[in-house]
Amino acid sequence: MAKKKKASVIEELPPAPIRYQPITETLETNYMPYVMTVIVSRAIPEIDGFKPSHRKLLYTMYKMGLMNGPRVKSATIAGRTMAIHPHGDAGIYETMVRLTRDYEALLHPFVDSKGAFGKQYSSNMKASAPRYTEARLESFCNEIFKGIDKDAVEMVDNYDGTMQEPVLLPTTFPNVLVTPNMGIAVGMASNICPFNLAEVCDGTIAMLKKPGISTERLMELIKGPDFPGGGLLIYDRTQMKQVFETGVGPVRLRARYRYDKEANCIDILQIPYSTTIEQIIDKIADLVKSGSLKEVTDFRDEIDLSGFKLTLDLRKGVDPDKLMTKLFKVTPLEDSFKCNFNILIDSAPRQMGIAEILREWIFFRMGCVRRELTFDLSKKRDKLHLLEALAKVLLDIDLAIRIIRKTEKEEEVIPSLMTGFDIDEVQANYIAEIKLRHLNREYILNRIAEMENLRREIAELEDILGDELKIKAYIAAQLTEIKKKYGKPRITQIMDAGEIKVYNEDESVENYPVKLLFTSEGYFKKIAVTPRTQFSIDDQKMKDGDSIIKVLDAENKDELVFFTDKCQVYRSSVNDFDALKSSAMGDYLPTKLKMDEGERPVYMELRNSYPEGENYIFLFENGKGVRVPVTAYVTKGNRRKLTGAYSDASPLVAIFKDTDKHPTDILLISSADRAILIKSSLIPLKTTRTSGGVQLMNVNVKKGHTLAKAVTDFEGRYQNVKSYRKLKIPASGTLLEEKNIEIQQIKIDT
Repeated sequence: MAKKKKASVIEELPPAPIRYQPITETLETNYMPYVMTVIVSRAIPEIDGFKPSHRKLLYTMYKMGLMNGPRVKSATIAGRTMAIHPHGDAGIYETMVRLTRDYEALLHPFVDSKGAFGKQYSSNMKASAPRYTEARLESFCNEIFKGIDKDAVEMVDNYDGTMQEPVLLPTTFPNVLVTPNMGIAVGMASNICPFNLAEVCDGTIAMLKKPGISTERLMELIKGPDFPGGGLLIYDRTQMKQVFETGVGPVRLRARYRYDKEANCIDILQIPYSTTIEQIIDKIADLVKSGSLKEVTDFRDEIDLSGFKLTLDLRKGVDPDKLMTKLFKVTPLEDSFKCNFNILIDSAPRQMGIAEILREWIFFRMGCVRRELTFDLSKKRDKLHLLEALAKVLLDIDLAIRIIRKTEKEEEVIPSLMTGFDIDEVQANYIAEIKLRHLNREYILNRIAEMENLRREIAELEDILGDELKIKAYIAAQLTEIKKKYGKPRITQIMDAGEIKVYNEDESVENYPVKLLFTSEGYFKKIAVTPRTQFSIDDQKMKDGDSIIKVLDAENKDELVFFTDKCQVYRSSVNDFDALKSSAMGDYLPTKLKMDEGERPVYMELRNSYPEGENYIFLFENGKGVRVPVTAYVTKGNRRKLTGAYSDASPLVAIFKDTDKHPTDILLISSADRAILIKSSLIPLKTTRTSGGVQLMNVNVKKGHTLAKAVTDFEGRYQNVKSYRKLKIPASGTLLEEKNIEIQQIKIDT
């Protein structure tokens, strides 16, 4: 008997209805909170010059007592920081590395480090694991924490409410302009370059005295960015003024070097802050391999304990200054730092110039000073309040003792003192807590003597707090002291842009006459021509089956153009190729010019200019042709490759040149041995490079006939060429006399 199936315990539920959410709602509820978190809590620095990760790390180290104590393991610091910054110890350690003295990324480091922390100028030099390195705070950090224990800034709960942390650090100088900062948020970024501390202090003091200071005056005091890596700042006043006024613009930097005459080498000692030694070496290596940097025989990284050094060995007779001018143009030895002063002000990002940043910092700093002075004032008032009670006790110490002695219950002591001396509860508690040994006349008189000093100090604080100018003078005095204590000479030297020598490739290239050979298999050969040279095509070594299709007389400074069968143009300089002997096969162009796979060159010419009225003529297998002005091939910049050089509708047969004033005769021959002779002026001129052209010769496509060849040097190669002349297009071809049996028979009979 078949078993009955058990009823399903779980009932099938109907599918949940699909809820379509408008894209605007998705952005508002899901995406915008993430965007705001990245902008406000991660990537963009605030007016104190720190991102949250920097601030939380430094504050943790401050609370650990690392301002004056011995160094501790970096792993311990990273672990403790997670109490207020729960983003993993690896990320915290990376943040600390960038703030260390050893990493060399800051003009004024915040972390005194011991161990291998890597270098800012190298992507390969990494920091050791945090269990091996040690750190503590630099004494310079006194200036970013001063007043933090006096309520100078607002404190908030950490993420789990177990401790408090500062919203901002009460920096006593405009750290936002002294410490470099870079951050990429969502839809915006920040890139702040560092300035010299002493110059920033001078500029801030000037603005404290005269809030409406002009940009020109500010530029005299703060001369320009000062990068930790040094280098040369190429000073363009117009661009620098733009950076000062808007906070946006490029700052050009170049490396500093020295020439060792005995060793015939260049030692590069400082590089732009925005690049690394690996990027420079990779670029130099590429140039050496491609033959574009023949002046350098060897190069090496010589970084050691004494600092940065990149050495270039030179060929004999090379001018080091001219070589460096070339390297500044073609390598990252000259680079740009793109300024973007985007800073959070009251949790809102603002792009500001330097003057506006200083005004915002002064406003912030005045708030910190007010809070700090108010804290001090409150403490002094409280102390004075207690001492005033002590002064009353001085008048009758015996009464105080009798009151305490005769009071039966402890809780009645305070009320009895309040009644006996006419003091409040706080004062009474203070009197009651005085030790018996201190109830002597000398102790009480010494304490009361402080009252006059306290009253004077309280009056001074109230005077400062009540006068904005005095608060500014207080801040200016602090800045003067900071400049005196921590100011350093500029590391990045300034060079006027007008003094910069621009690299001229023609000046650095030796010029001499050459012969250029181009073969059907795509080989190219450059042969230097001297009075003793005996050039012969027959002496040239070639690949089996290859043949020379073009020979040009040129100079080493000339420019070359190569058209390929893939509708592309490659530009090159004659100087890019080494001069070879007749016994050499030559350079294989697809490899030398890095052409696409399967691509081969079909046409070569010298092209030093692109004059009006000169044209290229393209002829295709389908019998069509077109003329294109050479001006259509002019490009912005020094582009080495141009796509879409001509139409790809039909395979290319030939390329020629003509001018509007001097058309050329072209003989077109089909695969059916038929020919026409036309003037190039009959071919329409099109400004679009990829135009397919018009029909020039009628070829019988149905029978598989095509345009087979086109020649301009037909004299002596073909019989009675003038008989093929056509005055209109399209035209049908006439059978070549060489292929016409009747004509050949007549010639034999005669």
